Order: sequence, then structure tokens, then C-alpha cells
Amino acid sequence: MTKKISQTILSVGLAVVILSTALFCAALTGHFTERVFRELEAEAELAAQGVALGGIRYLEDLDAANRLTWIGSDGTVLYDSQANEDAMENHLAREEVQEALATGHGRSSRLSATLATRTLYVAVALEDGTLLRLASEQSSVADLLLSLIPSMAAILLVMAALAVFLAHRLSRNLIRPILSLDLEHPENCDTYEELTPLLRRLHSQQETISAQIAELKRQQNEFTAITENMSEGFLLMDSHTNLLSCNSSALRLLGAEIANSGESVFHLSRAEPFLHVVEEALAGRHSEALLEREGRYYQLLANPVMRDGRMAGAVLAILDVTERENREALRREFSANVSHELKTPLTSISGFAELMKSGMVPQETVPEFAGDIYREAQRLITLVEDIIHLSQLDEGAVPMDREEIDLHVLARDVLDRLAPAAEKGRVQLRLDGEKAVVTGVRHVVDEMVFNLADNAVKYNRPGGSVTITTGMEKGKPWFSVADTGIGIPADSRERVFERFYRVDKSHSKDVGGTGLGLSIVKHAAAYLGASLELRSEVGEGTTVTARWN
Repeated sequence: MTKKISQTILSVGLAVVILSTALFCAALTGHFTERVFRELEAEAELAAQGVALGGIRYLEDLDAANRLTWIGSDGTVLYDSQANEDAMENHLAREEVQEALATGHGRSSRLSATLATRTLYVAVALEDGTLLRLASEQSSVADLLLSLIPSMAAILLVMAALAVFLAHRLSRNLIRPILSLDLEHPENCDTYEELTPLLRRLHSQQETISAQIAELKRQQNEFTAITENMSEGFLLMDSHTNLLSCNSSALRLLGAEIANSGESVFHLSRAEPFLHVVEEALAGRHSEALLEREGRYYQLLANPVMRDGRMAGAVLAILDVTERENREALRREFSANVSHELKTPLTSISGFAELMKSGMVPQETVPEFAGDIYREAQRLITLVEDIIHLSQLDEGAVPMDREEIDLHVLARDVLDRLAPAAEKGRVQLRLDGEKAVVTGVRHVVDEMVFNLADNAVKYNRPGGSVTITTGMEKGKPWFSVADTGIGIPADSRERVFERFYRVDKSHSKDVGGTGLGLSIVKHAAAYLGASLELRSEVGEGTTVTARWN
């Protein structure tokens, strides 16, 4: 801007100098011409007086610097100081002669095309009717200017240098208030009055921009707060797979350490399901896929983002569905196990009934076959009841008749009921601890203690023992069931509470049961607000402790 202002000022200055010089030369030429005319007129008056006194002899004796011509009233040249008058043409038609004859004085100027000089003529009328004319040669304006070129050039150089200096200095002075403007606070600037509307406009725009930036920051902070507190992963990409935004959950779920904006999302994962959903979304189609990574399952949901009918990018959501998939796997396993457990007694009942129907069973063995059918039917009824009860615990549909229950008293009752089975297996039963009162549904608590103690008796060894201990710890009730039985291998300890899971399937038929006991214990504990802790060593025994939270 400074350079442009300097150039403008310099151009204007030089134009003014050149124009001024031209006007000065024109004025000087005019002044010089007028002065010569007056001098010629004065000299002509003196010469006219001399001619009037001395006639032609005066003219012949006169040594004049300018050309002198004596012209008759008819235009005939009577005398010329520089040429032969006999050879000269009639001068009656000359401009200065015509003017002198009319007014007594005449003047004119004529340019010589060959010599590039101008001649000034002054004519004076004498009393006898003749005219006396003086002529003076004058250089042309161009000739005059050429003679002044060296001086004018020097002057122009000096003036140009001065103009450059002044233009630069003036432009800097002009631009300094503009450069010192505080654009962050234009309303406080003290500068040219002409800039006031611009500064007001800047101030208004700054307020608008500041408000918009504040609103964008607020929205960005809200968006970040929402996405960063999501357990689900979130990815936003453009149509070239370049990452625009993501939250930390997305990086965690995909196992990526860092995400750089502008990089392809394929840097985060090269898994086939991930590549597939991204490509499908960028092709304009909704896509879903299941990604398995390090034993966990993630559902990928991708949707295209359109803008003005054109593909702008895609958004990808990542959900951890490990629990859902595990539940689905358990459901399938449970369905298979239920089918198997139901099929076994039904097959036995059907087989016994078919034998009896065909008459292949001797009459004396019918009661024995009927007893087998009854036992299998009871086993089937018990299995169905356990499944129903387990379903009720899952759905929280257990009757809510809560009451205060003393775990110590309830444990004594459980041991009394298990005494025949313990005596048959030569297992000693013991009760330790103190009074511990809980608030809950009695039959659920009873079932929980009974199943743990029943398993402890069933999977014990002859001469072993089962001990139920009750107590209070920091105001919270607890009980434990410890046995000296066969123990549980390390790889099965996390699965013993699963439905139908048996550590020793070959021994399960001998001990009986439905395989749902410990699963019912787990769901009952969750229903009652208690936590379970299992400790076991193979060949030494198992201890299960339930603590109320």
C-alpha cells in the first residue's frame, strides 16, 4: 500500500512539474514576444522621426540592428536595409502594412518553414502616407525549449529526487495511522475520520464473529463431552476415508493408540469387517458387521452422509456386544443342554412304557419298571421346576415376601434336611459362627444355602466334612459352605455357575441332580444383592462364600 501511494504521489508531482514547465515556457515566450514588439515599436517611432527629418539619407546612414524597410503608400518598397528594394515584391498585402494604413500602427509575426525561425514585424505610418517597417528575427518556441533543455533537465532531476523523497515520506506518514490500527479493538482507534465507517463495520463484524466462534466452541465442547463419555465408539470420515473426528472409545475398541486427523481410517484397523462396512457406507449403503478382537465382540454400524445429493462421507458407530454375544452363546448352549436333559428321562420313560405295552415285561417285574418310570418322571419334574425357578430369578419374578432371616438358624435347618444324604455318603456336617440376620425372600435364601450344601455333600469323599459358617462383618451378614471334597480344577472355576455345566460329567449320573443348582445359587445371590466368592483346590475341597453388600 505504501508503494502504491508513493507511486501515485510521485506521478502526480511529476505531471504537475511537467505541466508547470510547459505553461512557464508558454508564458515566457508570450512575454518575450510582447517585449520585442514594444521595443520594435519604440525603435520604429524614432526611425520615423529621422526619416521625416532626413529622408532616405537618414536611412542609408543608420546602422540599425534590426531590418528596416520603407514602403510607399501603394506597397512599393522604397528602401530595405538588407535587400535590394528593386527586386522585392509589393508589400501592400502584408498584414502589418494593412493594419498600419488603417490605424497608424501594425504588427504581425510569420514563421519561416525552412529556417524554423519566427520574424516579428512592426509598421508605422508616416505623415506623407508612406510606412516604415522594422523586422526582428526570433527563435521558435521549440528552438527556445531546446536551448533550455540542459538547465531544465537539471532542474527536473532535482525536483524528481525531491518528489521521490517527499512522496515516500508523505506516504509513510499517511499510512502510519492505518498501520497502527488495533483491529482487535477497532472501536478505540483514533485515526482518519474517513475510516470511521470502516472501523465501525469491523467492530460489528468482530462482535458477530466472536459470537459465532463462542457458539461453535460451545457446540464443539458439548459434542466432545457427549462423544468422550460414550462407551460406544464414534468415527466420522470424509468421502476419501480421511478421518475427521473420533472419540477415545473408538480408539480403545479398535485397539488403536492414536488417531491423526486427515489420515485414512484404515490406519486404525485393517480387519476385514471394518474395511467392509467403511467401503459399503462410502458406496452409499447402510452396512453392519461383527468384529471379533481379543476375545471380545464389537458390532460395526456404518451409514453414508449425503450433502446436496452427493456423497460427503460416512459415520461409523462401534458397540461392544460381547455380553450380548456371550448371552446368545449361553442361550444356545442352554437350549441344547435343556433338550438333552429333557430327552434323557423322556427316552427312559418312553422305553419302559413301550416294553410294558408290548407285553415283554414279566408281571413280577412290572413294579420295578413302574418305579423306574416314576423316578425318571420325578427327575423330569424337578428339572422343569428348576428351569422355571431359574427363569423367575432371571426376570425378577420371584414373589416379594421379604422378611428378616437368621442365616444361622436357616443353615441348621438345611443341615438337618441333608443329614440322611450325608450319613449315606459318610460325610460329617458341622455348623459354626454366630447369628447373622438378612432381609430377603426366605425360600430363595434357603434354596441358595441348600444347593451349596447339597453340592458339597454330593461331591465329597467318604469320611469328609461339610461346614456351614455364618457371621457378621462390618455390619454385613455372610455365610460360607466349605467341604473337603474333590475340588474344582482351575479351568472350571469360572464356569461352575453356568447352567448344566458339570466338572465331572462321568460322575454326574451317580450324584444325580439337574445341573442347575449352582446356576440357581448365582442368580439367587444377584436377586438378593449378595456377591459370591469361590476358593477351591483339586483334592482338598471347595469353599463358597456369600456376602451381602
